[in-house]
Amino acid sequence: MLFVTLLGMNQLNSGGLCRVRWAAGFAGPSGAASVHAAEQPALANRSATAAGEEESAAAAREIDARRLRHPPYKALPSIAKPTDFLLLSCSPPPSPTERRMSGERCVGRPLFGGAVSSTFPVRFQDVSNIRQVPDHQEVFVDPARDESLIFELLDLKGEVEDGGSALWFLRDIANEQEAGDSLVVEHSGTIELGGLRFGDAPAVAGTAVGQLAISKGRQSREAQNIVRLYLANIRLKNAATDVVITVYEPLLINPLSESARAVAAGPAVPAEQAGCLPMSEIFKLAVMNFNVHDWNLFNGST
Repeated sequence: MLFVTLLGMNQLNSGGLCRVRWAAGFAGPSGAASVHAAEQPALANRSATAAGEEESAAAAREIDARRLRHPPYKALPSIAKPTDFLLLSCSPPPSPTERRMSGERCVGRPLFGGAVSSTFPVRFQDVSNIRQVPDHQEVFVDPARDESLIFELLDLKGEVEDGGSALWFLRDIANEQEAGDSLVVEHSGTIELGGLRFGDAPAVAGTAVGQLAISKGRQSREAQNIVRLYLANIRLKNAATDVVITVYEPLLINPLSESARAVAAGPAVPAEQAGCLPMSEIFKLAVMNFNVHDWNLFNGST
Protein backbone atom coordinates (compact mmCIF):
# COMPACT_ATOMS: atom_id res chain seq x y z
CA MET A 1 0.00 0.00 0.00
CA LEU A 2 1.57 3.27 -1.11
CA PHE A 3 1.07 6.70 0.39
CA VAL A 4 -0.05 9.75 -1.55
CA THR A 5 2.61 12.17 -2.80
CA LEU A 6 1.89 15.60 -1.31
CA LEU A 7 2.85 18.78 -3.15
CA GLY A 8 5.33 21.00 -1.35
CA MET A 9 6.39 18.23 1.04
CA ASN A 10 9.55 16.17 1.18
CA GLN A 11 9.44 12.76 -0.47
CA LEU A 12 9.84 9.70 1.73
CA ASN A 13 12.11 6.92 0.57
CA SER A 14 10.38 4.02 -1.09
CA GLY A 15 9.91 0.81 0.80
CA GLY A 16 6.23 0.56 1.65
CA LEU A 17 3.68 2.39 3.71
CA CYS A 18 5.00 4.03 6.88
CA ARG A 19 2.07 3.85 9.27
CA VAL A 20 1.78 5.26 12.76
CA ARG A 21 -0.12 2.88 14.97
CA TRP A 22 -1.21 2.85 18.60
CA ALA A 23 0.95 -0.13 19.48
CA ALA A 24 3.28 -1.07 16.66
CA GLY A 25 5.14 2.22 16.29
CA PHE A 26 6.10 3.72 12.93
CA ALA A 27 8.99 3.25 10.59
CA GLY A 28 10.94 6.18 9.25
CA PRO A 29 12.49 6.36 5.79
CA SER A 30 15.21 3.95 6.89
CA GLY A 31 12.61 1.38 7.92
CA ALA A 32 13.81 1.32 11.52
CA ALA A 33 10.99 1.18 14.02
CA SER A 34 10.60 4.10 16.38
CA VAL A 35 8.35 4.54 19.39
CA HIS A 36 4.67 5.17 18.63
CA ALA A 37 3.28 8.65 18.97
CA ALA A 38 1.03 7.75 21.88
CA GLU A 39 3.87 6.32 23.97
CA GLN A 40 4.48 8.69 26.86
CA PRO A 41 8.14 7.74 27.59
CA ALA A 42 9.11 8.72 24.06
CA LEU A 43 7.53 12.14 24.51
CA ALA A 44 9.42 12.68 27.73
CA ASN A 45 12.72 11.55 26.27
CA ARG A 46 12.45 14.18 23.54
CA SER A 47 11.96 16.98 26.07
CA ALA A 48 14.91 19.36 26.06
CA THR A 49 14.31 20.37 29.66
CA ALA A 50 13.59 16.95 31.08
CA ALA A 51 15.91 14.57 29.25
CA GLY A 52 15.66 11.05 30.55
CA GLU A 53 12.42 11.63 32.49
CA GLU A 54 9.41 9.50 31.67
CA GLU A 55 6.79 11.25 33.77
CA SER A 56 3.70 12.24 31.81
CA ALA A 57 3.42 15.63 33.48
CA ALA A 58 6.89 16.66 32.36
CA ALA A 59 6.20 15.55 28.81
CA ALA A 60 2.92 17.43 28.68
CA ARG A 61 4.57 20.63 29.93
CA GLU A 62 7.25 20.35 27.28
CA ILE A 63 4.67 19.84 24.54
CA ASP A 64 2.76 22.91 25.69
CA ALA A 65 5.98 24.94 25.78
CA ARG A 66 6.88 23.91 22.24
CA ARG A 67 3.42 24.80 20.98
CA LEU A 68 3.71 28.25 22.52
CA ARG A 69 7.16 28.86 21.04
CA HIS A 70 6.49 27.33 17.65
CA PRO A 71 2.78 27.12 16.82
CA PRO A 72 2.53 24.83 13.78
CA TYR A 73 -0.14 26.82 11.96
CA LYS A 74 -1.81 30.21 12.18
CA ALA A 75 -4.80 29.69 9.89
CA LEU A 76 -7.08 28.51 12.69
CA PRO A 77 -7.08 29.12 16.46
CA SER A 78 -4.61 27.01 18.42
CA ILE A 79 -3.71 26.67 22.06
CA ALA A 80 -3.02 30.18 23.35
CA LYS A 81 -1.94 29.41 26.88
CA PRO A 82 -1.88 26.44 29.24
CA THR A 83 -4.87 27.76 31.21
CA ASP A 84 -7.04 27.26 28.12
CA PHE A 85 -7.22 23.62 29.14
CA LEU A 86 -9.26 24.68 32.20
CA LEU A 87 -12.85 25.24 31.19
CA LEU A 88 -14.37 27.73 33.61
CA SER A 89 -18.00 28.80 33.73
CA CYS A 90 -16.89 32.38 33.11
CA SER A 91 -15.00 31.50 29.92
CA PRO A 92 -15.72 33.79 26.95
CA PRO A 93 -17.96 32.55 24.13
CA PRO A 94 -16.20 30.18 21.73
CA SER A 95 -15.00 31.39 18.34
CA PRO A 96 -16.76 30.16 15.16
CA THR A 97 -14.17 27.36 14.86
CA GLU A 98 -14.43 26.37 18.51
CA ARG A 99 -16.94 24.20 20.33
CA ARG A 100 -17.40 23.10 23.91
CA MET A 101 -18.72 19.59 24.30
CA SER A 102 -19.11 17.69 27.58
CA GLY A 103 -16.75 20.12 29.30
CA GLU A 104 -14.08 19.87 26.61
CA ARG A 105 -12.85 22.64 24.35
CA CYS A 106 -12.88 21.45 20.74
CA VAL A 107 -11.34 23.56 17.97
CA GLY A 108 -10.90 23.45 14.23
CA ARG A 109 -7.41 22.11 13.55
CA PRO A 110 -5.57 22.69 10.25
CA LEU A 111 -3.98 19.56 8.79
CA PHE A 112 -1.35 19.11 6.08
CA GLY A 113 -0.34 22.76 6.08
CA GLY A 114 -3.93 24.00 6.23
CA ALA A 115 -5.08 22.27 3.03
CA VAL A 116 -7.31 20.04 5.17
CA SER A 117 -9.01 20.57 8.53
CA SER A 118 -10.95 18.72 11.20
CA THR A 119 -12.28 19.37 14.71
CA PHE A 120 -11.36 17.62 17.96
CA PRO A 121 -10.43 18.44 21.59
CA VAL A 122 -7.41 20.61 22.33
CA ARG A 123 -6.05 17.99 24.74
CA PHE A 124 -4.81 16.06 21.72
CA GLN A 125 -1.27 17.28 21.12
CA ASP A 126 0.45 17.48 17.75
CA VAL A 127 3.23 14.88 17.66
CA SER A 128 5.05 16.73 14.85
CA ASN A 129 6.06 19.32 17.46
CA ILE A 130 8.10 16.59 19.16
CA ARG A 131 9.42 14.39 16.38
CA GLN A 132 9.22 13.94 12.63
CA VAL A 133 5.99 12.42 11.33
CA PRO A 134 5.71 10.98 7.80
CA ASP A 135 4.42 13.53 5.31
CA HIS A 136 1.23 11.60 4.56
CA GLN A 137 0.17 11.54 8.23
CA GLU A 138 -1.03 13.86 10.97
CA VAL A 139 -0.80 12.34 14.46
CA PHE A 140 -2.29 13.66 17.70
CA VAL A 141 -2.12 12.10 21.16
CA ASP A 142 -3.39 12.60 24.69
CA PRO A 143 -0.52 11.19 26.81
CA ALA A 144 -2.55 11.37 30.01
CA ARG A 145 -5.08 8.85 28.64
CA ASP A 146 -2.89 7.05 26.07
CA GLU A 147 -5.41 7.87 23.35
CA SER A 148 -4.50 8.78 19.78
CA LEU A 149 -6.04 10.24 16.63
CA ILE A 150 -4.41 9.69 13.23
CA PHE A 151 -5.16 11.10 9.78
CA GLU A 152 -3.62 9.35 6.76
CA LEU A 153 -3.66 10.09 3.03
CA LEU A 154 -3.15 6.89 1.04
CA ASP A 155 -3.24 5.94 -2.62
CA LEU A 156 -6.75 4.85 -3.55
CA LYS A 157 -7.27 1.09 -3.23
CA GLY A 158 -9.24 0.73 -6.43
CA GLU A 159 -9.68 -3.01 -6.03
CA VAL A 160 -11.53 -2.56 -2.72
CA GLU A 161 -15.29 -2.05 -2.98
CA ASP A 162 -16.68 1.16 -1.50
CA GLY A 163 -19.21 -0.60 0.73
CA GLY A 164 -16.57 -2.66 2.51
CA SER A 165 -13.55 -0.35 2.38
CA ALA A 166 -13.59 0.70 6.06
CA LEU A 167 -13.78 -2.91 7.20
CA TRP A 168 -10.98 -3.80 4.79
CA PHE A 169 -8.72 -1.13 6.29
CA LEU A 170 -9.63 -2.22 9.83
CA ARG A 171 -8.61 -5.80 9.09
CA ASP A 172 -5.49 -4.59 7.30
CA ILE A 173 -4.40 -2.66 10.39
CA ALA A 174 -5.10 -5.66 12.63
CA ASN A 175 -2.98 -7.88 10.39
CA GLU A 176 -0.17 -5.30 10.33
CA GLN A 177 -0.07 -5.46 14.11
CA GLU A 178 -0.25 -9.27 14.15
CA ALA A 179 -3.63 -8.99 15.84
CA GLY A 180 -5.86 -10.35 13.12
CA ASP A 181 -6.76 -13.40 15.20
CA SER A 182 -7.93 -11.22 18.10
CA LEU A 183 -9.98 -8.70 16.10
CA VAL A 184 -13.67 -8.59 17.04
CA VAL A 185 -15.67 -6.36 14.69
CA GLU A 186 -18.30 -4.48 16.67
CA HIS A 187 -19.88 -2.23 14.07
CA SER A 188 -19.70 -1.00 10.49
CA GLY A 189 -21.70 1.75 8.83
CA THR A 190 -21.46 5.24 7.35
CA ILE A 191 -21.18 8.85 8.54
CA GLU A 192 -22.28 11.84 6.45
CA LEU A 193 -19.73 14.65 6.42
CA GLY A 194 -20.95 18.13 7.24
CA GLY A 195 -18.66 20.26 5.08
CA LEU A 196 -17.14 18.11 2.33
CA ARG A 197 -19.39 17.70 -0.71
CA PHE A 198 -19.14 15.99 -4.08
CA GLY A 199 -21.27 18.12 -6.37
CA ASP A 200 -24.65 18.56 -4.73
CA ALA A 201 -24.28 15.55 -2.44
CA PRO A 202 -22.46 15.46 0.90
CA ALA A 203 -19.48 13.13 1.15
CA VAL A 204 -20.01 9.89 3.04
CA ALA A 205 -17.38 8.04 5.07
CA GLY A 206 -17.47 4.30 5.60
CA THR A 207 -16.83 3.35 9.22
CA ALA A 208 -15.79 0.26 11.16
CA VAL A 209 -15.19 -0.33 14.87
CA GLY A 210 -13.50 -3.28 16.50
CA GLN A 211 -11.61 -4.53 19.54
CA LEU A 212 -8.20 -6.15 19.33
CA ALA A 213 -5.32 -7.21 21.55
CA ILE A 214 -2.05 -5.48 20.65
CA SER A 215 1.33 -4.94 22.25
CA LYS A 216 3.07 -1.61 22.60
CA GLY A 217 6.09 -1.04 20.41
CA ARG A 218 8.27 -4.14 20.30
CA GLN A 219 6.83 -5.76 23.40
CA SER A 220 5.80 -9.42 23.36
CA ARG A 221 2.27 -10.82 23.31
CA GLU A 222 2.44 -11.21 27.09
CA ALA A 223 2.16 -7.41 27.32
CA GLN A 224 -0.88 -7.02 25.08
CA ASN A 225 -3.48 -4.36 25.82
CA ILE A 226 -7.12 -4.48 24.78
CA VAL A 227 -7.88 -1.54 22.48
CA ARG A 228 -10.97 -0.33 20.65
CA LEU A 229 -10.15 1.00 17.20
CA TYR A 230 -12.49 3.37 15.37
CA LEU A 231 -11.81 3.76 11.64
CA ALA A 232 -13.31 5.92 8.90
CA ASN A 233 -12.49 5.80 5.21
CA ILE A 234 -13.29 8.79 3.00
CA ARG A 235 -12.79 7.91 -0.66
CA LEU A 236 -11.63 10.93 -2.68
CA LYS A 237 -11.80 9.27 -6.08
CA ASN A 238 -11.34 12.55 -7.94
CA ALA A 239 -7.97 12.81 -6.19
CA ALA A 240 -7.18 9.05 -6.29
CA THR A 241 -6.88 9.15 -2.50
CA ASP A 242 -8.16 7.13 0.43
CA VAL A 243 -8.39 9.24 3.59
CA VAL A 244 -8.16 6.97 6.64
CA ILE A 245 -8.98 8.38 10.08
CA THR A 246 -8.22 6.12 13.05
CA VAL A 247 -8.92 6.62 16.74
CA TYR A 248 -7.36 4.38 19.39
CA GLU A 249 -9.08 3.95 22.75
CA PRO A 250 -7.35 1.72 25.34
CA LEU A 251 -9.85 -0.41 27.25
CA LEU A 252 -7.61 -2.61 29.41
CA ILE A 253 -3.95 -1.86 30.16
CA ASN A 254 -1.70 -4.83 30.83
CA PRO A 255 0.57 -4.36 33.91
CA LEU A 256 3.49 -5.52 31.72
CA SER A 257 2.75 -2.96 29.01
CA GLU A 258 4.80 0.19 28.59
CA SER A 259 1.46 2.01 28.61
CA ALA A 260 1.24 1.32 32.34
CA ARG A 261 4.00 3.90 32.85
CA ALA A 262 1.72 6.68 31.61
CA VAL A 263 -1.67 5.42 32.77
CA ALA A 264 -2.63 2.98 35.50
CA ALA A 265 -2.80 -0.72 34.67
CA GLY A 266 -6.24 -2.27 34.54
CA PRO A 267 -9.48 -0.98 33.03
CA ALA A 268 -9.25 2.51 31.55
CA VAL A 269 -10.94 5.31 33.47
CA PRO A 270 -14.24 6.08 31.70
CA ALA A 271 -14.16 9.32 29.75
CA GLU A 272 -17.17 10.74 31.56
CA GLN A 273 -15.52 10.09 34.92
CA ALA A 274 -12.38 11.86 33.73
CA GLY A 275 -14.37 14.83 32.42
CA CYS A 276 -13.49 13.99 28.81
CA LEU A 277 -15.49 13.52 25.67
CA PRO A 278 -15.84 9.77 24.87
CA MET A 279 -13.65 8.58 22.04
CA SER A 280 -16.73 7.47 20.11
CA GLU A 281 -17.88 11.12 20.05
CA ILE A 282 -14.40 12.41 19.22
CA PHE A 283 -14.32 10.00 16.29
CA LYS A 284 -17.67 11.27 14.97
CA LEU A 285 -16.63 14.89 15.51
CA ALA A 286 -13.34 14.46 13.65
CA VAL A 287 -14.93 12.62 10.72
CA MET A 288 -18.02 14.81 10.31
CA ASN A 289 -15.89 17.98 10.33
CA PHE A 290 -13.22 16.71 7.94
CA ASN A 291 -12.93 19.09 5.00
CA VAL A 292 -10.61 19.83 2.10
CA HIS A 293 -9.75 23.50 1.49
CA ASP A 294 -7.02 23.16 -1.15
CA TRP A 295 -7.26 20.29 -3.63
CA ASN A 296 -3.79 21.13 -4.91
CA LEU A 297 -2.61 19.04 -1.97
CA PHE A 298 -3.38 15.99 -4.10
CA ASN A 299 -1.06 16.67 -7.04
CA GLY A 300 -3.42 19.28 -8.43
CA SER A 301 -6.49 17.02 -8.55
CA THR A 302 -9.83 18.80 -8.26
